[in-house]
Amino acid sequence: MHAVQTMAYVDEVPWHGLGNRLAPCQPIETWAHQAGMDWQIKETEVCFVADGRPGIVKAFPGQKVLYRSDTKQPLSVVSDRYQTVQPSEILEFYRDLTDLGGFELETAGVLKGGRKFWALAKTGHAARLRGSDPVQGYLLLATACDGTLATTAQFTSIRVVCANTLHIALKDGRGTVKVPHSTQFNAQAVKERLGIAVSSWDGFMLRMKALAECKVTDAQAEAFLRKVLTPPQPVQPWGQVVSGERAIKAAYELYAGKGRGSRLPSAQGTAWGLVNSITEFIDHHRRARSVDHRLDAAWFGLGAATKLRAWDEALSLLS
Repeated sequence: MHAVQTMAYVDEVPWHGLGNRLAPCQPIETWAHQAGMDWQIKETEVCFVADGRPGIVKAFPGQKVLYRSDTKQPLSVVSDRYQTVQPSEILEFYRDLTDLGGFELETAGVLKGGRKFWALAKTGHAARLRGSDPVQGYLLLATACDGTLATTAQFTSIRVVCANTLHIALKDGRGTVKVPHSTQFNAQAVKERLGIAVSSWDGFMLRMKALAECKVTDAQAEAFLRKVLTPPQPVQPWGQVVSGERAIKAAYELYAGKGRGSRLPSAQGTAWGLVNSITEFIDHHRRARSVDHRLDAAWFGLGAATKLRAWDEALSLLS
């Protein structure tokens, strides 16, 4: 069963190969329908049948069930303090950004039957490393109602030549805004907090360019991959682990010439090439239960954390 239940996109088929294709510049309402986000999260009290007798139904105080308005399928059980964020709010977040700010929605969709949903928009910011390696800036907004993710606005970069994704790590964590579900989601406040980060794209671009100019030895490359791909302790389930000799070998081969764009001047024998060996391995090659589970992990889970660790480790090579 696909974790990506519904999704819409424009331009090229996404690297995970899922979704309904849209023409550019579609209204938010069209995105909501084609991305499967035109429903609401409803809530009701938690009840139980006492002594197994249908006539005796009791409420469980302090808890509520979240469910889909269209299919009536349950999504999660949460406390009464939980603040719901609707699928429509994720898309509405982008309305003024696309109408007035030059942003372009590129993908949106629903994961895990409605327990998680997101939208991704191109910001208009871009860089070209050493003349032949374009990287574009995006803004990802996502939330979950199953306790796995706060409502998160995250600047993300995508390397065009291989569609590798990397969350933009700005100084002081300004590339990310997280709103816990114990707090009411305020779209305007989130945009104001992100406004500083938009202007910080230049800082991220300078660090990318520095990594593309930073030459590394084979010994440094192997040490980098071992440090990034070896977790502090073994993790077992579902092939989610990004560790071990097989993973290190696969990532090294991507770095050494098999990876997409690995022979470009920006990547061949550089710290930027090392970063992209990790992002390509996570996004395209890492063992996963399905393509859509890979997307979830690459954006929100262990894969995203591993890519951030690779970015931090690469920056340490500059010093």
